[in-house]
Amino acid sequence: MVARISTVAFEGAEARRVDVQVQVATAGRPHFAIVGLADKAVAESRERVTSAFAALGLSLHGKRVTVNLAPADLPKEGAHYDLPIALGLMGALGVVPAEELEGFAAMGELALDGTLAGVPGALPAAVMANSHGFGLICPEPNGAEAAWAGGFPLLAPRTLIGLINHFKGTQVLARPEPGPLLDNGDRVPDLRDVRGQESAKRALEICAAGGHNLLMVGPPGSGKSMLAERLPGLLPPLDARELLDVSMIHSVAGLLERGELTRARPFRSPHHSASMPALVGGGSKARPGEASLAHRGVLFLDELPEFAPQVLDSLRQPLETGKIAVARANAHVTYPARFQLVAAMNPCRCGTAGADGVACRRGARCAADYQARVSGPFMDRIDIQIDVPAVTPADLALPPPSEGTAEAAARVAAARAVQSDRNDGMTNAELPQDRLDVVAEPDADGRRLLIEAAEKLGLTARGYHRTLRVARTLADLAGSERVHRLHIAEALSHRRARPQAATALPPQFGAPQSRAPRNPFYC
Repeated sequence: MVARISTVAFEGAEARRVDVQVQVATAGRPHFAIVGLADKAVAESRERVTSAFAALGLSLHGKRVTVNLAPADLPKEGAHYDLPIALGLMGALGVVPAEELEGFAAMGELALDGTLAGVPGALPAAVMANSHGFGLICPEPNGAEAAWAGGFPLLAPRTLIGLINHFKGTQVLARPEPGPLLDNGDRVPDLRDVRGQESAKRALEICAAGGHNLLMVGPPGSGKSMLAERLPGLLPPLDARELLDVSMIHSVAGLLERGELTRARPFRSPHHSASMPALVGGGSKARPGEASLAHRGVLFLDELPEFAPQVLDSLRQPLETGKIAVARANAHVTYPARFQLVAAMNPCRCGTAGADGVACRRGARCAADYQARVSGPFMDRIDIQIDVPAVTPADLALPPPSEGTAEAAARVAAARAVQSDRNDGMTNAELPQDRLDVVAEPDADGRRLLIEAAEKLGLTARGYHRTLRVARTLADLAGSERVHRLHIAEALSHRRARPQAATALPPQFGAPQSRAPRNPFYC
């Protein structure tokens, strides 16, 4: 007899259905085989299942057990295959009705005494089960998380014996309730805490209103990290669709606790020693990285030049497409990565270049060499680039500003509402090029200024259009239906020049002649 039950295999943040087929025979040499491209954790399921059965008084002695995980060419990894294999075995042995199991998907890890341990990915598994018309059986720690997927049949037992009693009718397992939905609005630091830096606050508001990327350059202690940490408070809460997308990624990564979901946008701040797989995802099992965990939120890179150049350049594709394709020998998965990049850096390695009354001990070359660690193509993808000067003692002595996060967030929400109606739910930063040309077309004076500035400053085509996107956001904040010259001028003012390194060799040795750079923004 062959018993069947469904489970899942994860591809990125999505769950794919896997058919678990279990056959128990008494003829032939006793063995317990699991086939279907299973990794070591799945292969070890036979030991956990056998021990759990022994704890329940069930014996597999003398039986020939074959477990097939179909489709056979799909890699299977993880300990969540324990429960479906155990249920399939019980169905084949007649312990539970095999016909009832066919209407369920199952996932969970078995302890040696038959208790069930929580596993990552319960929410995507529940979404898959609901879409296929199945019920879901998962461990009790995952029940509150899985309940968010809808009103489909859901069982969340603590032990294997409790599940057996439920199918026999001697015990009824109540359907778990969804976990709490948190707002976390009171935990967001307020913009009032930042003294001075009015131009930086303005740039932060523009960044939040249009979904733009932001780079802040300034000496240590100027408030760059404080400003970045206050950006999530300016962003509107996640809507229902965004909440599901973000929660599924965090579920696969095992970051959801007790089924708690939050409408606050993610804020991820990896250390500058992070590797490429840690930032964009990958590794031997192609796990989501920090860029995907920041989906629909903020990815903050502090001390930007200290990141490895190859690691930073790996973000160039997701900054354009909003997704990351991780290709490995045994896996090819795509993770969503539509995040806002916020970066902060010192002007030079000494941190003193450009500070009032303080000269860098290495001169202009220190700033040029330090900032050159960030490639021009990467910088070209950052819409807003500002200088954040040091805060003066007079600024620190001022009383708290009258406006804080609440007032700025209200303006951001109004601007985003206008964008959502006009752009079919997209921000200005997400607009495709053909739509941008229509909604962000400047007036005659604005177009003339943009063309002149692009020629003099050497803007790339990407830089040209990113300036248009920022100008469209400025018009939305001002309540203007048309992009005017004033909006173009302010957008251009938010693209800072990069320092140029002085030539080290005299002209007679082949060094280039000193001249004004065509493009002051890039090397």
